[in-house]
Amino acid sequence: MMSRIWPIAAGVIADSIRRKIVYVVLVFAALLALAIPALPSYGLGVESAVFREVAMALAYLTVLVIALSLAANRVPSEVERRTVYNVVGKAVARWEYIVGTWLGIFLVAGGSLAAFTVVEIAVGYLTYGEVMWQLWHGAVAIWLEMGVLSAVAVAVSSITGPVVVVTATLSVLLLGHGRSALLGGEGALGLAPFVPSLEAFNVVNPVAHGSGVPPLYMLSMFAVFAGLSGIALAVGAVLFGRRDL
Repeated sequence: MMSRIWPIAAGVIADSIRRKIVYVVLVFAALLALAIPALPSYGLGVESAVFREVAMALAYLTVLVIALSLAANRVPSEVERRTVYNVVGKAVARWEYIVGTWLGIFLVAGGSLAAFTVVEIAVGYLTYGEVMWQLWHGAVAIWLEMGVLSAVAVAVSSITGPVVVVTATLSVLLLGHGRSALLGGEGALGLAPFVPSLEAFNVVNPVAHGSGVPPLYMLSMFAVFAGLSGIALAVGAVLFGRRDL
């Protein structure tokens, strides 16, 4: 199975390397990260926490743009160019194509996020003399959430075009983070990790103002990621399987 899924994922990774948008977004985000220390002072002992909070927000937006730019048009463009026939016509099941496409996007998002986190930690150390290892916890949370959103985007892209894909994915993002508040949830480190909501990945407070994310909470994030991503990919596989090519 992986012998068929991995080449599809590798193709997505290779294509993303050739596309300039990944590099442009990362360079622009890195420049913004360098500018974070220039923000107004928030009082002695608080500056580093503010830096971590802004750095996480910047990393989130950066990887969101990259993931959406890759996921929104990958399947529609291959269907339009008919290159998808070369894949699904070679003993590759349609669900394997969907999973392989998602896996490639997920890995590209992870690599981009890792590179950006290294830059943020370096800037934080040079500015505040502090190794902000908590940012890796935030990076993991962001990566897992991008995995869920990428799965949603790939699922929607199996039957429609980029505009609808972006709109639907952003709607899921807003609803996913709003559900906890609507239901009276406590947010990160509360009951949220046990609710199928994107709020399970909201770890801003423990990363920016605390000592990081506890191991049990980290495991709960992986569980939510596996469940939500699995559901989205299953739906995408069914939709793509019923599509006339």
